[in-house]
Amino acid sequence: MKSKLLYVFITCFSLLYVRANDTSETIILNRGWMFAQSGTDKWLPATVPGTVHQDLLNHELLPDPFFGTNEKKIQWVENEDWEYKTTFTVTGEQLSRGAAMMTFEGLDTYADVYLNGALLLKSDNMFVGYSVSVKEVLRQGENKLHVFFRSPVKETLPQWASNGFDYPADNDHSDKKLSVFTRKAPYSYGWDWGIRMVTSGIWRPVTLRFYDVAAIGDYHVKQLSLTDRQAEISNELEINSISSGKEEAEIIVSCSLKDGQPLIVRRPVVLNPGINHVKIPVEIKDPVRWMPNGWGEPVLYDFTAQVVCRGKTVASEHHRIGLRTVRLVNEKDEHGESYYFEVNGIPMFAKGANFIPNDILLPSMTDERYATLFRDIREANMNVIRVWGGGTYEDNRFYDLADENGILIWQDFMFGCTIYPADPVFLKRVSEEVDYNIKRLRNHACLAMWCGNNEILEGLKYWGWQSRYTPEVYEEFYRNYDKLFRELLPSKVKEWDEGRSYIHTSPYFSNWGRPDSWNIGDSHNWGIWYGKKTFESSDTEIGRFQSEFGFESFPEMKTIATFASPEDYEIESEVMTAHQKSSLGNDLIRTYMERDFIVPEKFEDFVYVGLVLQGQGMRYCFEAHRRNRPYCMGTLYWQLNDSWPVVSWSGIDYYGNWKALHYQAKRAFAPLIVNPIHENGNLNVYLLSDKLEDSAGMTLEMRLMDFNGRKLQQESVKVEAPANSSVKVFGKPLDEWADEGQRKECYLLLSLKDRQGREIARDIHYFVPTKDLNLPRAVVKSKLKVSDGRCEVTLSSSKLAKDVFVQIPYQGARFTDNFFDLLPGETRKIVITSPEIRKGVVPEISIKHIRETY
Repeated sequence: MKSKLLYVFITCFSLLYVRANDTSETIILNRGWMFAQSGTDKWLPATVPGTVHQDLLNHELLPDPFFGTNEKKIQWVENEDWEYKTTFTVTGEQLSRGAAMMTFEGLDTYADVYLNGALLLKSDNMFVGYSVSVKEVLRQGENKLHVFFRSPVKETLPQWASNGFDYPADNDHSDKKLSVFTRKAPYSYGWDWGIRMVTSGIWRPVTLRFYDVAAIGDYHVKQLSLTDRQAEISNELEINSISSGKEEAEIIVSCSLKDGQPLIVRRPVVLNPGINHVKIPVEIKDPVRWMPNGWGEPVLYDFTAQVVCRGKTVASEHHRIGLRTVRLVNEKDEHGESYYFEVNGIPMFAKGANFIPNDILLPSMTDERYATLFRDIREANMNVIRVWGGGTYEDNRFYDLADENGILIWQDFMFGCTIYPADPVFLKRVSEEVDYNIKRLRNHACLAMWCGNNEILEGLKYWGWQSRYTPEVYEEFYRNYDKLFRELLPSKVKEWDEGRSYIHTSPYFSNWGRPDSWNIGDSHNWGIWYGKKTFESSDTEIGRFQSEFGFESFPEMKTIATFASPEDYEIESEVMTAHQKSSLGNDLIRTYMERDFIVPEKFEDFVYVGLVLQGQGMRYCFEAHRRNRPYCMGTLYWQLNDSWPVVSWSGIDYYGNWKALHYQAKRAFAPLIVNPIHENGNLNVYLLSDKLEDSAGMTLEMRLMDFNGRKLQQESVKVEAPANSSVKVFGKPLDEWADEGQRKECYLLLSLKDRQGREIARDIHYFVPTKDLNLPRAVVKSKLKVSDGRCEVTLSSSKLAKDVFVQIPYQGARFTDNFFDLLPGETRKIVITSPEIRKGVVPEISIKHIRETY
């Protein structure tokens, strides 16, 4: 399989022994795995963690599922059972230890696990980790581990057949809607941006741990109170003692402080056989608060808990903790009902996006890809990411990086866009899943809230389900909803994560087709795209918190080339249609394009103009939301990323390439921006500030320029921007700037300067849509300076070059800037970084601007 096709990194694993900061010993069981289709006895090497699809691809037993229409050719895999097996060695010394615990962090999904002939467990939930005591079945020498995966499709067919109706799981791309019965990542069954790959496999690590005396089962660093003078912390431990009688021990809790001196608290305890619960209070004087991106440093404290018995540390756990207060303020007010995050007592305007799983094959995510993801998020000035409910509870690395980068996480539970069963077995599975994931994630500073589901109440009310089902079934849907999202989930959040905000659904009241609801809670405003409304509608059709809205684009051509051949380069070709999962399709991009742009004839130009369209249109929405604060206090667009190469609403494509949308989000989300807008015949200028301090002593310079660089008019005013505000600082009738004819020949350059005359923000404003501008035939000159991993590109033009797009044929290459206007006489330097850039080799760089597409 070609390396570019799946973005999968294949690693040769070895058996790893990990020594902890205690006397325990952990073996990572990642070596020597084999897999086979059940009943064939054709065993082949496997990669663990991994999935059966990855293993089949590695052995070239599947075609590249991303290319062409190959998605249809891989569907047989989901209907088969699969087996995995390995052997490992245990020494007599290891067997002499007090206990041995085998942990499966993720089994996807219906799996029977056998060790040396003994049935260890039967898994039925992808979202749960399982730990099993195995000392009694281990053998000195060779041990055999065997995992039998049952088809998630065949497993649920009897349940579906006895149900009597199909649930309204329209994103499940199959005639029989089986996904609702299985606690498995819903997006793997398909979505309106997603390929269908219903996976099986050992998707997270397997470990074997040997220990004596006791183990720490759970460690919750619970913040009880926080002021500028003091933080009160309760260190709450669940300790499992394997001794037959009482065991004297000492619990040591240490916390690293800002000055590097550790705070240490010791507590003698007597451990009884079985589970022991211990609480140890800690007080931190003059705590330094964890702050979100843009407001300060996300300071983290290192907490370690140790269990010491007979002079030896027998167990230890470590967490990095941020001290902060976060609450979702959802209260009645003079407008209706608010919806915003208050962080450390300060209302925060949320800037960010909805996150879907970054790969259809989840084990393909590497440390490097996670680090790049959060670099992208942070550089775009985001402070909130919503982990959407149709994917998965993310890997620990995701939340660690969110902590470190100051990114708040809105965490959905994994339910989306359809009603679910609520029978006792299903509720038991959900209960175990929620217990496991709340405990796993609650220590993270980034975790801002829990949300029960995505759009299920919205669907119940507005998606026509009432007409599709009998009154009895429809009433059952509401009962199931209440059992899951108004009873079970909030009770679990209260039990395991008391004080964290919970909302039962998103949106929980507001609907984009009902203007009377926009002043209450969060909104999924799909008037743009599905409602075919203009981007300018965001000036007036605005909610209190925009938690979903978006507009599609194709990825750039180097990504399209990975899944299509030149003969497929038509927006309605079979291949392009296969990579467009939205119900409205690629033609809607053309419809919007016709409003503001001259639609190109060449497919490559259409793709480029579509990227520009998406970026500029979405930026308009971001700025409208920020301008309307404090009525509106959040803008989370759909969607940040892709799980495969596809036409979608994403701002970053599958290979990590920023679309114009992500560059425009970075500009629109900057802490302080200039925002000009046409209002009632005037050109008004606003300053939008998310800074915690007032910005004073500034000058706003406005120069009306023609496309050849000649200055036509100039204004200059002193301005101020209060902290956390949107403020109008200037207004002037449009006719006083330019008449209708002149508006096609000029632009307004707005430059915000500080007391020292340094530019701290700028904006370029056009008075008419791009299609009505008389753009010149500009020639962009470029100079390159190449070194290993880096290329400096210096651009210049004597005339305006609008929407300059610099391309390089390396996937994931990073640009300091792109999709910008090159002004006449201006010199602009951008830096491109990629490991594929080599000194002495001139990269194939191409430059495109809008006028060249006519």
